[in-house]
Amino acid sequence: MAQKNRILIAVAILVALVMIVLGVDALRRVAGPASPSAADEPTPVPGGIPIRLDGRLVGSFVPADLEQLQEVSFTDAEEGKEQSGWLLRDVLLLRLDDRSLQPDSQVTVGSSSRTKSVQMTWAEVEEPANFVMFDLSNRGTLKLVSVLEKLDTRDEWVQDADSIEITSP
Repeated sequence: MAQKNRILIAVAILVALVMIVLGVDALRRVAGPASPSAADEPTPVPGGIPIRLDGRLVGSFVPADLEQLQEVSFTDAEEGKEQSGWLLRDVLLLRLDDRSLQPDSQVTVGSSSRTKSVQMTWAEVEEPANFVMFDLSNRGTLKLVSVLEKLDTRDEWVQDADSIEITSP
């Protein structure tokens, strides 16, 4: 077999392999993602705090989203300092329909860097008099504060909050 024929056969095999790879890639793109539930979820915002409802991502928010919400404030009982920020209820309603939340739905706000979380019911979060709210810390991160007994001292606050999980009853 001549050298020219061997080169032509090698080029033909290479072209066939490239066509197979491109064909398989095109089929995967048409078929969509491997997990159908992931296709229904929104894309998380980089640097945002994800909001999950029954294990599914329903949205996320960044501190800039808070600018559209009304600020509230209260004076903490421990040190008498004013805490001002945005109600968790209002933050959640930016991404959720209130019909998807029931009074006994469990709302958990957590901080992975501090391995701390607090769990409340939607009824507790929804009540404006409880002042369950995000406040900006001195470092510019969000902390969850409240007048509720389980969140009324600095040791109980969830600083550097980075996740919100809601579980339906």
